[in-house]
Amino acid sequence: MARRAFTGSLLAAGVALSATKVIAAPGDVPKANNVVLVHGLFADGSSWLEVIPHLQARGLHVVSVQNPLTSLAEAVAACTRVLDRQDGPTVLAGHSFSGMIVTEAGIHPKVSALTYVAARAPDANEDYTALAGRYPKPPASAGIVFDGDEGRLTEEAFLRDFAPDLPQPKARALYAAQWPFKRSLTEARTTNAAWRSKPSFYAISTQDRVIDPDLQRFMANRMGAKTVELAASHVSLLSRPREVADLILEAAGQP
Repeated sequence: MARRAFTGSLLAAGVALSATKVIAAPGDVPKANNVVLVHGLFADGSSWLEVIPHLQARGLHVVSVQNPLTSLAEAVAACTRVLDRQDGPTVLAGHSFSGMIVTEAGIHPKVSALTYVAARAPDANEDYTALAGRYPKPPASAGIVFDGDEGRLTEEAFLRDFAPDLPQPKARALYAAQWPFKRSLTEARTTNAAWRSKPSFYAISTQDRVIDPDLQRFMANRMGAKTVELAASHVSLLSRPREVADLILEAAGQP
């Protein structure tokens, strides 16, 4: 099996890497029959509905996890329970904040490859907030409001920054269904970095107003991921579902 390595330092981002990553090249990933999808903040499991039919049409068994958005530990536990039920090699894919879940839960023995869609991809014990602080502050952050410990996006920010490339009626419907999150969830750190040992794939959203596109590029490069760039907002899984599905299919060994 061909191998490839990713090492060195990314000085332009001001972050030094001390470890060397050696993983299977994307073309050598094990064939998977299962896909587990995880949603991020301001959404629920239905955010994958445009991608799922493309995967099912290729005969894959697909589950979209209902991530509780209460704590990282509870979110990882919910994902792990779904992974436990899979019958063989499984691609674990996450959007947005759920990249944290993919990074932590992805060490599960049934996970054959990881896919990140405009997603966080921290290293083990890394302060993601500090990492993101090296890049311009994303416009969407100004639209987060809290009711006590429960956070959500305002409708204005949701339409303008989260899902600006969706038809407005659809974006407004998604806004109405957004899942609130607990403040402490965003302060947690992963203890594992599954991308250091699993084949990784990343879909960068070049018009993202939630996670800076250059931060996405840094994280994708650092993990040595097979990367595609999509001219899309943060919700490329809804505005460019065919391309996102194609990347997941490649991660499943079914390009």
